[in-house]
Amino acid sequence: MKNLLKMLLGAAVLVLTTAPTMAFPDVSDDYWAAPQINLLSEQGVIVGYPDGTFKPDANVTRAEFAAMAIRALGQQHTKVAQPVHFTDIDENHWAYSDIQKALYFDLISCDKSGELFRPDDSVSRAESLTVSVNALTTETISPAKAKEVLAKMYIDANTIPEWFLIPAGKAEILGMIVVAPSAKKAALEANRPATRAEVSAILFNMMEQAKLNPNAKLAEAMRKKTGEGFVVDNATVQGSIGTLPAGAIVPIKLNSYISTQSSEGGTLYTATAPQNYITKEKFILVREGATLKGQLLDVRPGKYFVRNGVLVLENSLITTENDQTTEFYATGEVKKDRNWWMKFVRWAFKGEQLEVAADGTVYVRLLKPLKIDLTNGWIYE
Repeated sequence: MKNLLKMLLGAAVLVLTTAPTMAFPDVSDDYWAAPQINLLSEQGVIVGYPDGTFKPDANVTRAEFAAMAIRALGQQHTKVAQPVHFTDIDENHWAYSDIQKALYFDLISCDKSGELFRPDDSVSRAESLTVSVNALTTETISPAKAKEVLAKMYIDANTIPEWFLIPAGKAEILGMIVVAPSAKKAALEANRPATRAEVSAILFNMMEQAKLNPNAKLAEAMRKKTGEGFVVDNATVQGSIGTLPAGAIVPIKLNSYISTQSSEGGTLYTATAPQNYITKEKFILVREGATLKGQLLDVRPGKYFVRNGVLVLENSLITTENDQTTEFYATGEVKKDRNWWMKFVRWAFKGEQLEVAADGTVYVRLLKPLKIDLTNGWIYE
């Protein structure tokens, strides 16, 4: 009987540990868009509702879609220098920044400032597919070619808006048009609001295509940035992510004078990266000029025949060119390079005094690894 109970318990554990988990309770594993929904949820492109559901049949606003598209393309940290003015949103709107980025990357168009954006209107299937196509570099096709490829598949191909004809034709050629399998006959339904499930599938298709053929602005933004600088030998690169590992040693340039004889433990300091921190392949991890902050962790004055001076720094924060402030835990001990004779003298008689001039360099050792997006310098916290 005990063996039987053990077998049943083991089987139950096996089922529980091997059964696939659902990201949302209202999106079953066999739901037609479940793979795309779950993947985009994991990547933070889409989120569920406060009650934990996804509501796949709900609509998506134009503002929400702009934000989703920017995150799907990994450009949420891009800065836009010259924003476009809309009469119905301003910089206080929650999606203002993402909408401006969507404009900058040519995902959406605006003929002139002062137009309406209609952020709370539902995004249509035509609008969502057009944004997805606009993210890509595509071959030019004629209206006649677009009509030809669409007419073969969709019962309403002859009734779609004229402005959507070319984007729809390109989307069909690239296999990006999404039609729920429950539909009896394939239809574009261009003007119908897109559901959250459809938007997830459309954005997934856009992400995959953009990896191969992004438009010109996205291609530049998605390029890993290179330059000269201080080579961190043990830094690694995987895809577009670079890692500054724990133990990496980098230089920092202090903004003020410190000394074993006049400074005190706990004193705060600021510093800068004196040059780019780069990988062996010259990918930029941290740009020159990044600001670092910390404190003097241990300060002991040098006294003859008593001890050599001790000067230890503890760095805690970094502020990058993206105005991102995040953790940068590192320590550095100030030491002087000595020949063997002076090392013996200091060992025997002690009393060494240490100092670092303003604009002087100290090397610090990273205590925690940093993962950095090599396309835009964003540090993942």
